Amino acid sequence: MKHLDEYRDPSQVKALLREIEELVSQPWVIMEICGGQTHSFLRHGLDALLPPQIELVHGPGCPVCVTPLEQIDKAITIASRPEVIFTSYGDMLRVPGSGTDLFSVRAKGGDVRVVYSPLEAVQLAEAHPDKEVVFFAIGFETTAPANAMAVLLAQRKGIRNFSMITAQVRVPPAMEAILQAKSCRVQGFLAAGHVCAVMGFHEYLPLAEKYQVPIVVTGFEPIDLLQGLYATIKQLEGGQAQVENQYQRAVSEQGNQAAQQSIQTAFRAVDRKWRGIGTIPKSGWGLRPELAAFDAELKFEVQDLISQESPLCIAGEILQGLKKTWECPAFGKKCTPQNPLGAPMVSSEGACAAYYRYHR
Repeated sequence: MKHLDEYRDPSQVKALLREIEELVSQPWVIMEICGGQTHSFLRHGLDALLPPQIELVHGPGCPVCVTPLEQIDKAITIASRPEVIFTSYGDMLRVPGSGTDLFSVRAKGGDVRVVYSPLEAVQLAEAHPDKEVVFFAIGFETTAPANAMAVLLAQRKGIRNFSMITAQVRVPPAMEAILQAKSCRVQGFLAAGHVCAVMGFHEYLPLAEKYQVPIVVTGFEPIDLLQGLYATIKQLEGGQAQVENQYQRAVSEQGNQAAQQSIQTAFRAVDRKWRGIGTIPKSGWGLRPELAAFDAELKFEVQDLISQESPLCIAGEILQGLKKTWECPAFGKKCTPQNPLGAPMVSSEGACAAYYRYHR
């Protein structure tokens, strides 16, 4: 398949692995930010082919995984109301709340629907003026432009029966929180290419300089990942700390400025709680005050709901690179895709799901 096979060419993969092996002289801990990158490493078996000096740790770049428990509980509370059509991306339906999940709400008669775009939710609101249509707006910078466009479209059309639970998060503040922690083990980052396609990589320049850590913007196919690793290791071995762009076919330094303008029009930076990690200052986007009428938490008065996470789930430590999935006593036993304790076991980008699926 054009534009795909060329990034999976076995001969190039083998050549890159040889170059990495020849380059590395000491142990390095490198974090891939995105859960999609984690799955690609494991799906293609690349992690097992790397020199033993290279330790990959898995970052918090799975939006489903880091959505805090109380946001899930708020969604379940709203979705259980008879006047509501609750809409969400499919991943979120299986994520456990404190007592149940959205799939169970639907099984009990709740009108919970999977959509593939927030604009579908706006269309549902137009088609069902007698219902309240709520969209679960989760994600990183990749989903923020479409979510912003949805609420701006609803505002422009005067659709008052549309609202959203907002759980938008941002990558750079999360990286800085990891780097500031005394327990930080990460020495280099593979930044998420799709996030940078929207936002560019200019936000990473001060991080690399301040914390003296190399950051390489990287794609998702085997050759992308190995080229990103090679560039990161080369910097580490050479004592450099710069931002490089391996994903040049999709990413520029300034990113998609039209998309960024949509985000800025609809959202403002807010402190955001990350599941298992805690609150990170200015790490999220919330609706601007002038769009408060579209805030589902305010409309349904669930903004003060607080939940306690399971003490058995160590997802927060895994997503900060402090522990591996197999160090979790519940992994594969009390926590499985059929009976998850945490979101990383059920999300298609979750690190626990990747290790479970590929038998690591």
